[in-house]
Amino acid sequence: MRRGIAATALVAALALAATACGGDDSGDEAGGPVTLTWWDTSNATNEAPTYKAMIAEFEKANKDIKVKYVNVPFDQAQNKFQTAAGSKGAPDIVRAEVGWTAAWAKSQFLAPLDGTDALKNTEDITPSLLKQAQYEGKTYGAPFVTDSLGLMWNKEILKKAGYDKAPATWDEVKAVSKAVKEKAKVDGFTLRADAYFELPFLFGEGTDMVDAQAKKITVNSPEAVKAVDASKALLEAPGVSKLDVTADAYAHMMDAFNTGKVAMILQGPWELTNIYKGAAFKDKANLGISGVPAGATGKAGAPTGGHNLSVYAGSDKAHQAAAQKFVGFMTSGETQAKIALKNGTLPTRTSAYTAEVKATPGITEFQAILAGSARPRPELPEYSSLFADLGTNLTAILQGKVSTQKGLDTTAESYKKLLKDFS
Repeated sequence: MRRGIAATALVAALALAATACGGDDSGDEAGGPVTLTWWDTSNATNEAPTYKAMIAEFEKANKDIKVKYVNVPFDQAQNKFQTAAGSKGAPDIVRAEVGWTAAWAKSQFLAPLDGTDALKNTEDITPSLLKQAQYEGKTYGAPFVTDSLGLMWNKEILKKAGYDKAPATWDEVKAVSKAVKEKAKVDGFTLRADAYFELPFLFGEGTDMVDAQAKKITVNSPEAVKAVDASKALLEAPGVSKLDVTADAYAHMMDAFNTGKVAMILQGPWELTNIYKGAAFKDKANLGISGVPAGATGKAGAPTGGHNLSVYAGSDKAHQAAAQKFVGFMTSGETQAKIALKNGTLPTRTSAYTAEVKATPGITEFQAILAGSARPRPELPEYSSLFADLGTNLTAILQGKVSTQKGLDTTAESYKKLLKDFS
């Protein structure tokens, strides 16, 4: 990661610094409370209100620490933080997608948290999630929430089509979609042209974008070609929605599902709160959640995602200490349980899965997916950077603008520039 920033980015970085920590405008006074800035990348409507309530609870118990909450749109956060960190103007705390943590640690943007107030009782944290927050033996993020992808389905619509359970393979998704269109008069499935949502297809054919352990680029392997071709075939199947490549494609998919205009989608637990507000799921029991369908190999796999809370290495000692205390509070089992009950997100600590949390609709189903078909991210700081090129070329492939092999070969060429020691 480039440590400096271009002159054209400097103005933006300085503007961001105005809302960040450590500067004269941080609001701190000699002997007064420490004011922290937290960049939260969660959904501003569904999740943020709960986090603000937790901040108030923390501040009540810690009179010497104030937390300034800033919600940064997820799709802008990675670039914004990297720019701000490169200019020493990043927030004290950032909610980092699990794939960003190791990359930012490698760039020396994050402070290690081992042995601090941010990481207490680590034996309570799911081991694979703690591993995803580490880089070269040190931990740079406190696991905050975790997630995966599952098949969500409208039970009432599938019942009209003659099905009382979810399809278990992509071929079955085609059959169900056709029946739904014929009998329920709505679309059966919506395919999202997105690299992250393509991973179940790759995993279903026994491959990934790269083989991190063997240091090999596999995104254009025969297995990957077969996986993307399966996506194309699904898109062309009767009853499957037409490909949406507009900027609002995600919102369109969710609106269609929430209002009963499509029967099945791939989705994660972060949307549960929003889905249960939808007209089609006023009766929460109408939402079915099962593992992602299997590929032609009979294998089924979903990515393990989630977010960590990390502390900016550029903050001064006082801000880092206060930030560690806040991170420890937010990621504690007690706080995670409260968040899960309000937001429907999955905790990272075993102690947070109380009887009440487990009884929350959607939680148990996704917990089963995480224990079953979910696959942890490989130990590769650059892994999260691989999604952009695959997403661009995947869209072109699904639109028929380029062949599957050519589109994936183009993706592999871009990977070689990023992963110079990979074959």
